[in-house]
Amino acid sequence: MYEILATRMLAPKIFEFEVKAPNVARKAQAGQFLIIRLHERGERIPLTIADYNRDIGSITIVFQVVGKTTDELSTFKEGDKLADVVGPLGNPSELENGKKVVLIGGGVGIAPIYPIAKSLKEANNEVVSIIGSRTAELLFWEDKMKQVSDRLIVCTDDGTKGRKGFVTEALEGLINEGEKIDRVWAIGPMIMMKFVASVAKKYNVPTTVSLNTIMVDGTGMCGACRCTVDGKIKFACADGPEFDAFKVDFDELLKRAIRFKEEEKIAYERYLKGRGA
Repeated sequence: MYEILATRMLAPKIFEFEVKAPNVARKAQAGQFLIIRLHERGERIPLTIADYNRDIGSITIVFQVVGKTTDELSTFKEGDKLADVVGPLGNPSELENGKKVVLIGGGVGIAPIYPIAKSLKEANNEVVSIIGSRTAELLFWEDKMKQVSDRLIVCTDDGTKGRKGFVTEALEGLINEGEKIDRVWAIGPMIMMKFVASVAKKYNVPTTVSLNTIMVDGTGMCGACRCTVDGKIKFACADGPEFDAFKVDFDELLKRAIRFKEEEKIAYERYLKGRGA
């Protein structure tokens, strides 16, 4: 059992948990993820490692309430325990050294982009970070991102904070200003990563994305997270989760991401009805 050391609501329906998991914390690296299970009857869900503390043996996860399991997880309190925390899984980020890099986090993708930005900064890179959300109310970890960035650009779709518009517009603005960018990392909604890749490809800026596909076992055996990269079948959990953005078939991924939408809706409705919501 894995004890929850601290909980915090970062924004409406977005939560941060610090969890005691010394074996995971000891090995965790930027870009890797976990598979967690709330209890014996719970489903297995993947969550990126948003931070880790080797000294106290803890890892930090950030999640948004989007369905039955994340809603139930949001009810857990400090001192409660998770049945399983499996990881670290996936391959760590392949870090640059002494380069100029742009890190883009959209929505909850701000959390997993943070440890990558931190590691890149420690590796003597010039780090420009772009974070964005629909509105200021949904932004979080701005201060943490400032600490690991040479420059931070904040975007909101509605203009309630920072620059009004999408993160893709901020990226294109940097390029058009003459910034020499060696590599881009982008994590966020699938459609956001698709459009970041489109902009970066137009200017021939190498780009890496982390694919948040549906997963079950997290080791490549179930095949649920399969994706097409450079015309070949890959598994996001074992071959990734990071891939060359220009080689990812995002249209296929967008279709696969909703293939259990109806079943997820039914499960969530049953859960809400069962708790009297």
